[in-house]
Amino acid sequence: MRVFNFSAGPAVLPLPVLEQARDEMLEWQGSGMSVMEVSHRGKAFVSMVAQAETDLRSLMGIPSGYRVLFLQGGATGQFTAVPMNLASEGAVVDYLDTGIWSGKAIAEARRFCTVNTVAEESASGYTTVPSADSLRFTPGAAYAHYTPNETIGGVEFPYIPDTGAIPLVADLSSTILSRPLDVSRFGLLYAGAQKNIGPAGLVIVIVRDDLIGHARSGTPPIWDYALMAKEGSMLNTPPTFGLYIAGLVFQWLKGEGGLEAIGERNRAKAQRLYDFIDHSGFYRSPVAPDCRSWMNVPFRVADAALERSFCALAAAEGLVNLEGHRLQGGMRASIYNAMPMAGVEALVAFMREFQRRYG
Repeated sequence: MRVFNFSAGPAVLPLPVLEQARDEMLEWQGSGMSVMEVSHRGKAFVSMVAQAETDLRSLMGIPSGYRVLFLQGGATGQFTAVPMNLASEGAVVDYLDTGIWSGKAIAEARRFCTVNTVAEESASGYTTVPSADSLRFTPGAAYAHYTPNETIGGVEFPYIPDTGAIPLVADLSSTILSRPLDVSRFGLLYAGAQKNIGPAGLVIVIVRDDLIGHARSGTPPIWDYALMAKEGSMLNTPPTFGLYIAGLVFQWLKGEGGLEAIGERNRAKAQRLYDFIDHSGFYRSPVAPDCRSWMNVPFRVADAALERSFCALAAAEGLVNLEGHRLQGGMRASIYNAMPMAGVEALVAFMREFQRRYG
């Protein structure tokens, strides 16, 4: 029996995608082989990747003048690849520190650049984001980096920072494809696949043409954007199954009405859950209301001793992976694109019954 999977990643995938992958597992496109067995340089596979890129460009409205790269190493690998490609030795780069993942990106960038922390939200326990008008970027910075959604803390920017001529870089891992986005505002976007795209291992990089071709000496070829762009993301063997699933997810999103429709669905799911939490008198959200994530909803109860029971009883009801991150505790419901409203309603019903019994 399928459960409602609230994991932050690897996360729930659309059931129609899983069913198609199941049906094609042993024989893909009449080849007599699984997609995991065919050559990544074969005509059928190359055509499939080209279609996936076309669909992604259509979904996100990616302008001409941007490259789409399908790479390996997850978003964490891009913590290194970004400064190695976009910043020369001794360059100054700007970072916004709003949680654990932006903190990890900052720590890695410091190995290669002089990092200026434009904003740092530790005073609030990383439950807020800086106001847009408080940001002061470094003139001449090689780039400015932020994490639009902190998966662990459930903190999300309600705006895109205005960096002027400085290229804006974003780790979009947990919000990519969750709603429309003006890609032209960014110099580079990157996103791990395991939340809204497909299996872990694949990372997508969307980078403006003028920002490639400047990798510093010593950059590994598989992280050199210019080399990977020249080879169509196939300088080495790509994560073939991850690419295949990503392509199916893009097609599913198009069939669901694209990002306008999926964005409205995601807004409604998040609002339903937050409204219940805020009016329950039993549960609470630790995140400031003006920067709550649509994708990752952390919540607590007054008596922390009840949290383990909550997760165990929820799992018994088919509501799984609601444990908060090991560094923060509490509970967290990740409600990515593939989580239906029915899953959110089932969670709310369970939370109401748990409150009745223990509140």
